Amino acid sequence: MTPNMKTQRSASAHPSPAPALRGVLACAMALLLAAGGCKKSDTNPAAEAPAQSDVTETGNSDVVHIERAARFPLVQSESRQVLSTLQVTGSVNPDVSREIPVLSLANGRVVALHVGLGDFVHKGQLVMEVQSPDVTTAFDAYLKAVNDEHLTQVTLTRDKLLFSKGAIPQTQLDAAQTGEDDARTDLTATEQQLRIYGVDRNHPGDTVRIYAPASGVIIAQNVTNAAAAGITYAGSTGSLTIADLSHVWVICDVYENDLANVKLGQHADITINSFPGKTFSGTISDIGAQLDPSLRTAKVRIQVANPNSELRIGMFATATLLGSHPQTETAVPAGAVLQLHDRAYVFVPGNGEGNFRRVEVRLGQTLPGNMVEIKAGLSPGQQVVGNALDLQNTADQG
Repeated sequence: MTPNMKTQRSASAHPSPAPALRGVLACAMALLLAAGGCKKSDTNPAAEAPAQSDVTETGNSDVVHIERAARFPLVQSESRQVLSTLQVTGSVNPDVSREIPVLSLANGRVVALHVGLGDFVHKGQLVMEVQSPDVTTAFDAYLKAVNDEHLTQVTLTRDKLLFSKGAIPQTQLDAAQTGEDDARTDLTATEQQLRIYGVDRNHPGDTVRIYAPASGVIIAQNVTNAAAAGITYAGSTGSLTIADLSHVWVICDVYENDLANVKLGQHADITINSFPGKTFSGTISDIGAQLDPSLRTAKVRIQVANPNSELRIGMFATATLLGSHPQTETAVPAGAVLQLHDRAYVFVPGNGEGNFRRVEVRLGQTLPGNMVEIKAGLSPGQQVVGNALDLQNTADQG
């Protein structure tokens, strides 16, 4: 074998390294590209998102965590001396002691009715006329009494003359005097009967004129034109009822559990829906002795002055009963109270920096200085967030 043949055989047994190197480089490039693609696809999108809110909800729904809590300054609840109050509802009613029935003592038929339900009448005003046979009977008795009295007077005058002459005894004169006295008594009685009926004895007629016995508003009407009137026909309730509404009653229902806080003579502030912002003053004049068995409430009567007749019968009223002795209660600024779903809350500092706890409270009355009474849920000296609404809005946005 020649040297050239050895060289060719050796070359075929050990090929050139160039093709193998190119393959290795190609694989390395592919691995590098693949690695670069995988790293790009693993980028966290959250790293590029905007920063999250600074409100963090804790496990308790009534506790929130606020970053930069200094934005919500704290205020301290105070102790205030306030009068206890009790709010009850009721309605305006006439004062029964100021109700006056309009009666016709003569029985008969109404021939003229000059007023109606709801009218205001003055004392002495003609309200109705009643045609009555009782008037005829009374006037007949009056005329007979006049005649009898005249006869007995003539007899007495004659007997006095005869007695002075000694013609008759003393007993006969005494009998004549007794007859005159009886006749005059009967005459006086018949005159009084005509006055009761409202009949002028000098100008008699068959009609009785009925006048208003007092000034006021007609709150009840039991007759109409051509209707029956009088004690026997219409009953003792009267044909009309006049009420003096310069004073009225506000009758309220007070629950059994609250009766211990109600006293006779206690002051009450009355508010009416028809007069927003206006308060009427009253005094408790009666506390019902019997409870409603189903509602467990007692009727409490409040006497209220009504000089301008603004309070009308049947109006809905709210009475605030004021206690006589002040009590120490907790008070906070009105802005510290959050009204949410018919409930009231305040925010108090929680455990840890920036934590606030929402606490439910029971409100009382509004106090001077834009303060609110807290009846339960908070003690004097506790710190609360001064603006509860801003804190709640911040928590809701988070």
